[in-house]
Amino acid sequence: MLDYDVVIVGGGHAGVEAALAVARMGKRAAMITMDASKLALMSCNPAIGGIGKSHLVKEIDALGGVMGIAIDATGIQFRRLNLSRGPAVWSTRVQADRIKYNQFIVTYIDKQKNVDVIEGIAGEILKTGGKVSGIRLESGQVINSQAVIISTGTFLSGLIYIGDKTIKAGRIGEKAAYQLSDSFRDLGFELGRLKTGTPPRLNGDTIDWSQCEIQKGEEPIPFFSFHSQREPFKQVPCYLTYTSVKTKEIILANFRASPIFSGQILSRGPRYCPSIEDKFYRFADKEKHQIFLEPEGNGTNEIYPNGFSTALPEDIQYQAIKTVIGLEGVEITRPGYAIEYDYVFTYQIKPSLETKRLKGLFLAGQINGTSGYEEAAAQGLMAGINAVLYIEKEPPFILDRSEAYTGVMIDDLTTHTITEPYRLFTSRAEYRLALREDNARDRLYKYAKEYDLISATDYDSFYRLQRETEKEIKVWQKKRIDVASLGVWGERFKKRNNISLAELLKQPGVTIKNIMPVLAKFNGDISNNNDVLERVAIIIRYQGYIEKQQREIEKFRKMEQEVIPDNFPYDTIKGLKNEALEKLRRFRPRSLGQAGRLEGVTPGDVAVLSVYLKKNRIAHQ
Repeated sequence: MLDYDVVIVGGGHAGVEAALAVARMGKRAAMITMDASKLALMSCNPAIGGIGKSHLVKEIDALGGVMGIAIDATGIQFRRLNLSRGPAVWSTRVQADRIKYNQFIVTYIDKQKNVDVIEGIAGEILKTGGKVSGIRLESGQVINSQAVIISTGTFLSGLIYIGDKTIKAGRIGEKAAYQLSDSFRDLGFELGRLKTGTPPRLNGDTIDWSQCEIQKGEEPIPFFSFHSQREPFKQVPCYLTYTSVKTKEIILANFRASPIFSGQILSRGPRYCPSIEDKFYRFADKEKHQIFLEPEGNGTNEIYPNGFSTALPEDIQYQAIKTVIGLEGVEITRPGYAIEYDYVFTYQIKPSLETKRLKGLFLAGQINGTSGYEEAAAQGLMAGINAVLYIEKEPPFILDRSEAYTGVMIDDLTTHTITEPYRLFTSRAEYRLALREDNARDRLYKYAKEYDLISATDYDSFYRLQRETEKEIKVWQKKRIDVASLGVWGERFKKRNNISLAELLKQPGVTIKNIMPVLAKFNGDISNNNDVLERVAIIIRYQGYIEKQQREIEKFRKMEQEVIPDNFPYDTIKGLKNEALEKLRRFRPRSLGQAGRLEGVTPGDVAVLSVYLKKNRIAHQ
């Protein structure tokens, strides 16, 4: 029998961040995983980041997490996305060496004090009274703890489909955890089933790259973590290609052979990452689809064909993939497959990720209905922090929608009925101009310091960056330049003799990079720190919009401050629609603002609830 403060079930991206957060906060963590050599293994696409997801990685980094550090150290191609649009949607995406990423995490965990990795399969959640008390492994070994975090990914009753063939597995070649699903049901939890999938892997030596469009990395390298420093290296290109008319013919002729359409799989997969058979079925008017050929690392010739996820029989996969442009002679090294797994309906969890049914039990990652490494890692980090706060009898750490994409995601999970794998996009955030990649530390570093997730040195360093930025903004607002010296740009200010540098920077098409010759005449008054200048440019150019959004955030927070007691008697309220009453009883929102975001709850219902909340407060004064 072993004793720990927190037990984490699962060694994926969620489990890793959870264990590290627990350890940094001074508690002992045990991570239970089937294979200690496969921590944070990339089961699907070999990349971190992308639209919306990169914001999560920046937030994880700001809260002391490891994902950004790991991908910066092991990435093989770095790119910035959406740069032609505003900074709210600028995103970073890094192609990974998936084996080196996994090895980096294994080594990182091994060096971390207060984290023990235990190989085994969790079989039963133990409790004493209404509180969790540990985990019993399928081997019978008991591990006692004050809190438990479940982050099982696709391993919870995982079932793989390739055509009409099924395999009980959490990942190809690995066992699934079936007893743990039974334990959840025995505790009274309601479970559902979700599906995801992965494409076949290809032998890169058998691809005709000359028929594909090269996509190179970006210089200078846009690292995720401010910690990152790396020796110069040659980035590996990715390639873009397309399916053909023949691909469509083969898929449509055989789509009933896919378990997605044959009736074998009844659960829903990710809408924004459909299988190739689903693409041709749903978008029948399209003759072709993009396929991104992504290398899985420097030491392998294996290629990930992003966009060709499938559960078709192996022989049909082989026929179809060979009709993609440039892949006519390709060899498949591993077939694609769909995988179905259990998840917990999220009305049963709190915004702290603690379950409502059992105290001290926290859930993170795909068990909450999400998809993606980044979504899982952010949840794992938050679950780890809140597990420690639970042990210490401190209030939970909850980020709201105006503070972080992590807050947006968790709020979405706890106010919506999840019927398909959830993926984060920038479009999900109402206040995305305030939730940019560049200001993640501005938003979250105070919490990282409060919970001892970062060092004092890191915090002091960023504090100096903030002060330098504020000072530099004042310089740009004060320094003036003759309009006559601006050439073409000066034509915009014909009736003026001079303007401030801040006014010049606000002009469409004007960036710090292309006004460097203008700045040279100020002889060192302008900062030479690129980080400072990028921050200055965003704040000055979007100042009016940022201030407007801040006013909207203040209104939002007033609604969030209208706290609803956990035991509020919704049945006593007259005037609520039946659907609203059912949703309020089921989800039990923590605030009036969150109640208004529940599906089926109208502004009229919120107004009625507000009146009763005031009456309830008066009655208890």
